[in-house]
Amino acid sequence: MRITLVTGANGEIGHSLLETLAASGDRKIIALDLAPLADDLRPMVSVALQGDVSDPAMVDEIEKHDVQEIYHLAALLSTSSERNPALAHQVNVNGTMGLLLMARRIGARTGRAVTFLFPSTIAVYGMPSLEKKNAAGAVTEFEYLQPTTMYGINKVYCEQLGGYMSDRFGQLTDEAGKKVLDFRALRFPGLISATTVPTGGTSDYAPEMIHAAAQGKAYACFVRPDARIPFMAMPDGVKALLDLAAAPAENLTQRVYNIGAFSPSAEEIASKVMEAFPGAEITYAPHPKRQAIIDSWCADVNDEAARRDWGWKPDYDMERAFDEYLIPTISGVYAV
Repeated sequence: MRITLVTGANGEIGHSLLETLAASGDRKIIALDLAPLADDLRPMVSVALQGDVSDPAMVDEIEKHDVQEIYHLAALLSTSSERNPALAHQVNVNGTMGLLLMARRIGARTGRAVTFLFPSTIAVYGMPSLEKKNAAGAVTEFEYLQPTTMYGINKVYCEQLGGYMSDRFGQLTDEAGKKVLDFRALRFPGLISATTVPTGGTSDYAPEMIHAAAQGKAYACFVRPDARIPFMAMPDGVKALLDLAAAPAENLTQRVYNIGAFSPSAEEIASKVMEAFPGAEITYAPHPKRQAIIDSWCADVNDEAARRDWGWKPDYDMERAFDEYLIPTISGVYAV
């Protein structure tokens, strides 16, 4: 039976991923989070570990299980990373490096490559100006990689680190010359979940609008009406991770893949919310720093490589994401 590690298991992606993995019934799941694993997730896993992913002692504990597949979701996200860049580097970079080295050791010991799924982000992009952003349109994986945030810097470095550790590190093969680490990264757009409450992330203005409207509360959006970045419904984010993990290695032409779904402006999101909640009160009060971060991210992504190499195609466009997933699910949470 396959042994799968999920770090950051309590997070938004972690919740949805664990539910999907557990439903398959074909693996032993080890979950790691800084906090105790949520009660509703505990029955889904074989082993629940609590601790810091950047702690070498925790990595040693994980290594005892000879994991074959890693979904490394644990990270200090964009807003928190801006407040504490030293901690961000410790968690996001050192934590990733420790797991990569662990995966290499396991692969060399067991004779089979450990698959390492790494969720990256559109925060790796750094558009030089709003005019350039609007003119660039959908950007590829290899353009505008000058991030302006600590989170983006950490992620683009770890993308490069994973590729190096998979393809160029001199001691990465076992005695038979087989690769022992298979690093694969996805650059996620803003992920919108209907089942978890937004936690103040840079792209959370979209779900915050829906949650406020569903509760009959006024909402002041922290970006301008014309602010535009790519978004994706959470089920598609989980689907993309699983599809990339399952793709034959010989089909993959690169280590890092963009994935996209829809790319609305804040005003277009607000209009969609107000269709569902005609009494919603949505205004705009742009926060200078958060607005600047959004302006530095691309307006859309070119995901042709993912579509070509492993058949990526989102199930949810904007209409379906709001009409079938977000609005009804979130409304149900607050229904009296």
